[in-house]
Order: sequence, then C-alpha cells, then structure tokens
Amino acid sequence: MTEIRIGYARVSTGGQKLDRQLDALTAAGCRRIFADKKSGKDDARPELKACHAFLQPGDTLVVPALDRYGRSLKDLVNMVGELRARGVGFTSLHERLDTTTAGGRLIFHVFAALAEFIRELIVSGTREGLAAARARGNVGGRPVVATPEIIQAARTLLPNPEQSITSIAKLLGVSPGTLYNHIPDLQELREAGRAAIPAQAEAGTR
Repeated sequence: MTEIRIGYARVSTGGQKLDRQLDALTAAGCRRIFADKKSGKDDARPELKACHAFLQPGDTLVVPALDRYGRSLKDLVNMVGELRARGVGFTSLHERLDTTTAGGRLIFHVFAALAEFIRELIVSGTREGLAAARARGNVGGRPVVATPEIIQAARTLLPNPEQSITSIAKLLGVSPGTLYNHIPDLQELREAGRAAIPAQAEAGTR
C-alpha cells in the first residue's frame, strides 16, 4: 500500500506566515495540506479537526514541528496516540520524528513517559505548595521543577526558529523564565538555528 502523506500547519500569532511551513510540507510529499491561522483567544482549530476527519488508516500526518500540532506535551502525546490507534502514522519534520519507524516509536514512548512525569510533578508540586501556603495563611502553589529531561527536550527544540521560546516552554509545561534560568546558552542555540536556515536553503539549490 502506498503511503499517503497529509500535512498540517499552524501559525499562532498575527505576524507569522504559513509560507515556510507550507513549503516544507510540500517538499515532504504531502498530497493535501490543512492549515489553521490565529483565531484570537479561540482555541478551536477547525482545520485540524477537518484534517483528523480526512485521515484514513495507512496515511501519515506530517507537521513542520511538534509545537505546530500539540499545544502541550500532554496534548501532543494524546493526539498522536489516537492517530496510532486509527492506524495513522505521524511525522514531525524539524525533530525528524517518524512513528512509522521503530526508532520513532521509541522516541515517542520517551515523550509519553516525560509527559506523565511532568503531570506527576505538577500534581505533587501543587499539593505540597498548597499545603505550605495554607500553613502560612496564603493561597498558591509551586512551579514545575526543571528536570534534566525537560531541559534536554528544550535544548532539542530551541534551534528551530519556527518555535518561540514561549511555545517551547508551554509545550514542556514550564515558564519561559525557567528556560532562561537553566539554559545559559539559550540565545546561542536560537542564533545557531537561525544561521542554519540560509545554509540549508543554499544546499537545496545545488
């Protein structure tokens, strides 16, 4: 059976354009591409819903980068899990993640474990923080701890100029300030990603 690749793109701010994402998906061999544009505070993504409805068993959903598909690690893990249950593959171009391969499935299992780990940290941290706050007569909680796994995941995502620091932090369940505090070479990673774009474009014209 011939694989049919379906693309999905999304921009989350008014100043972003879809062109680069659409070009990447077209180059990846997508027969049809669905794209959502910023819709203010509305979390509805009608094109994503249409894309999911269009997909058939044996198809592969292709996205430019993970944060263009999932808005959080939990969201990402849940949606890709649903695709797998339907017999649909998933590929993220920037991270070179392909769940139709053994290596890609292994990486995604790590993502799923990390999502559960973050969830447990949030639950545990919130409980402990609220207990301490009540003892002081205050209300509040504790932020998620920046684990080595979270920091490594962030370092992998930071060189991609399509992903903002805020979106990466949201995907991993931490604040942007946490990334700045725990990744001293954060700006260097961002600059390296931007510098790689002209080099990739030049290589593609040879």
